[in-house]
Amino acid sequence: MTQRFGTLLVTVPGLSGTTYPPGTPVAITGRGSSVDAFVGGDWLPLAWWEFAEGREDIVDR
Repeated sequence: MTQRFGTLLVTVPGLSGTTYPPGTPVAITGRGSSVDAFVGGDWLPLAWWEFAEGREDIVDR
């Protein structure tokens, strides 16, 4: 599966308890109304309205 990238549109808490602000680049896996996103190994379960796809930056997974 090809790695996809995106940007957070809203503030989202990660599984670690860290809160990520809008504009944070994320690595995305999955499709549909909810996806798994990762920031430096931290997991963020996202709904479709919490992120925008299309970043080409490399995000440390």
